[in-house]
Amino acid sequence: MSLPQLPLGSAPRREAVPFEFVAEADRFRSNVTPPPRVRPSVSQLAGRTLIGLTIVAGLAGSLLFGLPALETSRTPGHSQQSEASVGR
Repeated sequence: MSLPQLPLGSAPRREAVPFEFVAEADRFRSNVTPPPRVRPSVSQLAGRTLIGLTIVAGLAGSLLFGLPALETSRTPGHSQQSEASVGR
């Protein structure tokens, strides 16, 4: 079985659709309805809310405790000394 060959240098021709059902395929609507969405129960909603609040509280807590550690010292002359160097 051989495929039709295009002449060199020519573009493929655009032909009209000979079948009516192909043209009607754009307008086709299915008569199958999807199943109804399952609503989450009260305990599922409460669990999701608690998980969300826990995540938000963890992020807020890490920000609250982490920001002081990220601040730079305002007094450049202040330096820490170890206990070993105090007696010298």
